[in-house]
Amino acid sequence: MEYPLSEEHILFRETMKRFVDEEMIPVEMETCNEDGELKPEWKEKYDKRAQELGIWKMEVPEEYGGVGADLISLCIVWEQLGRTIAIPSRGLGGIMGPQVRAPLYELSPEMQERYLFPVLNGKKEACFAQSEPDAGGDPGGMRTAAIRDGDHYIINGTKRWITGASEADFAQLLAVTDKEKGSRGGISMFLVDMDTPGVKVTTHYDTMMGDKPTEIVFDNVRIPVEQRIGEEGQGFSLGQRFLANGRLKHGARGVGTAQRCLDLMCDYAKQRETFGEPLANRQAVQWMITDTYVELQAARLMVYNVANRAAEGMVDRTDGFIQKMYADELGFRAADRCLQVHGGIGLTTDLPIEKLWRQSRSFRITEGPTEIMKMVIARNILREY
Repeated sequence: MEYPLSEEHILFRETMKRFVDEEMIPVEMETCNEDGELKPEWKEKYDKRAQELGIWKMEVPEEYGGVGADLISLCIVWEQLGRTIAIPSRGLGGIMGPQVRAPLYELSPEMQERYLFPVLNGKKEACFAQSEPDAGGDPGGMRTAAIRDGDHYIINGTKRWITGASEADFAQLLAVTDKEKGSRGGISMFLVDMDTPGVKVTTHYDTMMGDKPTEIVFDNVRIPVEQRIGEEGQGFSLGQRFLANGRLKHGARGVGTAQRCLDLMCDYAKQRETFGEPLANRQAVQWMITDTYVELQAARLMVYNVANRAAEGMVDRTDGFIQKMYADELGFRAADRCLQVHGGIGLTTDLPIEKLWRQSRSFRITEGPTEIMKMVIARNILREY
């Protein structure tokens, strides 16, 4: 049971699978340091291999010097990379080159020279600042405000759980410009240089997935109108364009994680003996394997179908929410079952299982918690009635 891929996509998948199996999984326990960051020597190696494999700048449009790959190809890469812990969970895109968020392509030529091209050339990094202490999954509760003052905006507020802010040269910031309209036309997007007076990274959070999101305080930060992306009130829709691909990446990565956990589970169940028989003969273990296998088939079909429909312009946000929710939940269930089958050894850092478990648990929250996904899906279903 498999989504019908083209011959070209099948060959590409085989290439990526071979790369992960032969060059990443065998060394995955030694590629990252204690802070969960890719060691410099491995980053250099993987950057070079990514260019040789043709996945470098894969998400960047051709007119900007990238590959401009289709969504099916991107899902293939995200799924295969999701099978290994050889790179940080937040670094799935990093091995594919600079991370460019979609709104940067909306900039004027002058602003592209200042922000887009330095990111493409690896000379600058950006972070995406949306979440707040009281507004994570609910952007309508956003309090960071940008008040127009002639040809400038004055920004005040706090952003939290911002990945990469410490290394970022600028932030793509969402802020309220019309409190009455909320997320429906009251939020705008801005580019804020991190060295602007009044911008301060105040807190670093150590998390179970190994990344270090931060808190950013904006205290009377003054920026020119030219650093607004799009028109006033377009910020939420622009942000969703960035998050849409991120949710598809979540889905494909969840499929990859589930596949790796299924592989580990089956291998160990056939090798490990208890009471004179392999674990594979135990019904409890067989059911965990069966449930994971069946759910994995459904998740993979779902993710690739959504990617195909999105490429043809026939997908809406609900489809993206459904595949993200289902694949993220599956990734965690698969990791949890895999750990249970392995017993005590699965809890140790000698195996990749505990890290797969931690990462997959966090994916159920990042870029849209499961509960928010369900709420939006239910709202759209009920609207049809």
